[in-house]
Amino acid sequence: MFDHILVTVDLDDANSWKKALPLAVSNANTHGASLSVMTVVPDFGMSLVGQYFPTDHVEKVMAEADKRLHKLVADHVPADVKVQHIVRQGTVYEMVLETAKDISADLIVIASHRPELKDYLLGPNAARVVRHANCSVLVVR
Repeated sequence: MFDHILVTVDLDDANSWKKALPLAVSNANTHGASLSVMTVVPDFGMSLVGQYFPTDHVEKVMAEADKRLHKLVADHVPADVKVQHIVRQGTVYEMVLETAKDISADLIVIASHRPELKDYLLGPNAARVVRHANCSVLVVR
């Protein structure tokens, strides 16, 4: 049923993957699907903020995120599962949607937290992904 599964992880929040990653692995095994494990590094937003960081800061942050993502996958995904590691920079929901389209994902697995008042005004990433994705989305609480 699924050929390519995209699962999102926040490397600084184990709650973002403790349930979602095993569920994505299970679905990949069940359907014989490939698995893409993705993390998003926030960007600086305004160039005014970025000017206070060294010029190679983004490259170092992206390299460290890639290293941590590979370790997470090595520790929690069985070796027999075909895995692609993806590190993107930007707004979480935008990068998830863009990546899902780029890799032709037919399932996105994403964790969600209990909404706070600010989430009702701005909308959490999982809700935005669900609203705008062109494929199935499995939200794990």
